Amino acid sequence: MPTDVLSLDIQYLKGVGPMRAATLQREIEVRTVGDLLYNFPYKYVDRSRIHTVAQLADDMPQVQLRGQILDFEKEGAGTKRRLRAYFSDGTGVVELVWFKSIAYVEKAYKVNTPYLILGKPQRFGRRFSIVHPEMEKAEEADNHPTPLQPFYTVTDGMKRSGITSRTVQKLVRNAFDTLRSRIDETLPLYIITEHGLAPLHDALFTAHFPENSMALPEARRRLKFEELFYLQLDILSNAARRRQEAAGFVFTHVGDAFNGFYRYHLPFALTGAQKRVIREVRQDMRSGRQMNRLLQGDVGSGKTVVALMCCLLAIDNGFQACLMAPTEILAEQHHATLARMLDGTGIRVELLTGSVKGARRRPVLQGVRDGSVQILVGTHALIEPTVEFQNLGFVVIDEQHRFGVKQRAKLWAKNTQPPHILVMTATPIPRTLAMTVYGDLDVSVIDELPPGRKPIRTLHYGGRDLGRLYDGMRAELQQGRQVYVVYPLIEESAKSDLLALSTGYNRLCDAFPDFRVGMVHGKMKPADKDAAMQAFIRRETQILVSTTVIEVGVNVPNASVMVIEEADRFGLAQLHQLRGRVGRGADQSFCILVTHRPNLAEHTRRRIGVMCETTDGFRIAEEDMKLRGPGDIEGTAQSGLPFKLRIANLVGDSVLMAEARTEAARVLHDDPQRALPQNQVIWQQMKRLKNGVVDYSSIS
Repeated sequence: MPTDVLSLDIQYLKGVGPMRAATLQREIEVRTVGDLLYNFPYKYVDRSRIHTVAQLADDMPQVQLRGQILDFEKEGAGTKRRLRAYFSDGTGVVELVWFKSIAYVEKAYKVNTPYLILGKPQRFGRRFSIVHPEMEKAEEADNHPTPLQPFYTVTDGMKRSGITSRTVQKLVRNAFDTLRSRIDETLPLYIITEHGLAPLHDALFTAHFPENSMALPEARRRLKFEELFYLQLDILSNAARRRQEAAGFVFTHVGDAFNGFYRYHLPFALTGAQKRVIREVRQDMRSGRQMNRLLQGDVGSGKTVVALMCCLLAIDNGFQACLMAPTEILAEQHHATLARMLDGTGIRVELLTGSVKGARRRPVLQGVRDGSVQILVGTHALIEPTVEFQNLGFVVIDEQHRFGVKQRAKLWAKNTQPPHILVMTATPIPRTLAMTVYGDLDVSVIDELPPGRKPIRTLHYGGRDLGRLYDGMRAELQQGRQVYVVYPLIEESAKSDLLALSTGYNRLCDAFPDFRVGMVHGKMKPADKDAAMQAFIRRETQILVSTTVIEVGVNVPNASVMVIEEADRFGLAQLHQLRGRVGRGADQSFCILVTHRPNLAEHTRRRIGVMCETTDGFRIAEEDMKLRGPGDIEGTAQSGLPFKLRIANLVGDSVLMAEARTEAARVLHDDPQRALPQNQVIWQQMKRLKNGVVDYSSIS
């Protein structure tokens, strides 16, 4: 690879300079010419066709118009300020509207100057308008290198510095013009040939300057395969190294702690799936290798009791255990559950969070040091230097994706040898994504609900079904059950959402005068929020009006109804998590999805339909990704990946990822010493990718 150019500081590329370089580095992490070439367009628009204003019609996609601005006018003030321009091509007039970057627009665009504009027309009354159109001078547009124009991500900070998508395109062109030779290959010839991949130089150029839409897929396939191949090679390499090198504490003994709890204190019979997972964990613990295992289980599947019994195996072998949760409320819930289950066993379990201070904190820390605290439950407070374990041998991490790798790595320093790690997640992850998100962890799945649990019935009510909804709630309340009513609280509309929550609370107080109604939301003081939660847990209130603050951490088996107001504003995964708050007792439970809009969008109807059709978390996760892409899960995965994915999609490219994984496994099998001449290009590229990256690969 001609590193003399690709590794060149971006400020020295023609058209950049120190000021723009600082902006590019800060906003999109482009530091070198190579970074710029791997900053790919997010879409392409065919600029070969130009419409006229007279041709505009309802429901048209993005269109191009060629004309001039006749005049500007400003409207409103503050957050309602907008800039309006009247644009004409001689066949009619459209309005151009800007809500942001108004000062930049006024400075950049002039009246009576020919422009080519791109945007989606929307009809308002008798005239069409286009909001925040893409604009360029017509004479510059005539010099397009390709009819298929790439569009690059441009942040507000870039716009303020005068860097547009067109600017980025010009800089990429300058970068290719600067290259004195073709970009060297980063994959060996045998892999390129066997998988029918385009040459790297051609693929990169086509990704930025496609001659036509037919050329793009082949170029993008090459670039995606390369990204996924090196990602999987890194994950598989680390997994293999960990299995060979990471010695683990050997837990061979099953004694009084485990057997006594199983025989005399276990509150219910274990399911077959729970027993299978405990066997898998026990096998890991006595193998001599350090365990890194992922435990996937849907909401209410009984992960906590499995984790507890694994903690008891550690105690039977003379070790301590800890459970780390992402929030105080979840840590408190776990502590209360474990303390209740272990009551009468003589096993000491303590809680350590930021709220445990002073006189309450000192005996906990002392007990952890001298070993009298056998199970410690807490938040990230567990990784503080003041927490010194006598002999930590087993760690449970709940909802791992909420912890950074560096935070988790600190747990390894809590003993002379790394403890066994069990990661629990209630977010079902489709198999194709799990191989990357948790690619170097062994996976266990609890795929059965505890006996006696009835599947939750999910129903969809419209705004006109209020009477039917209240009748159903009243019937459950009269049987002594409790009800959640959840409202959305979105940051962008927090004021109106809180108003809706308050209105809903008052409406329910009026509708159910014989029952007590509580309210809780994240904007309340922690003490008030906790008091409202505890009142519901103690059955002092029968209806709890809430935001999604109750999504995790609250276990009220007596609650049998979950009403989700404005369900169309929630994602599938969040709806499923909320539904999991009920159905925890033996009684039939209900989840009512309420929508008030008369006409729901197609994808919203599909989302509601999936919720009503199934309670299978894995199927819901699959559907969620089909409907909205990988979303949070991909973002979660990206945060833990060794390299940032710039073009591949962990979900959409799952077939290509499997192909890349198979090839990576073959390379590792055929070349374990990294000595074969034909693979030197692979190991050199891997070294470049890993350069400057702290290696946390052995941390689960």
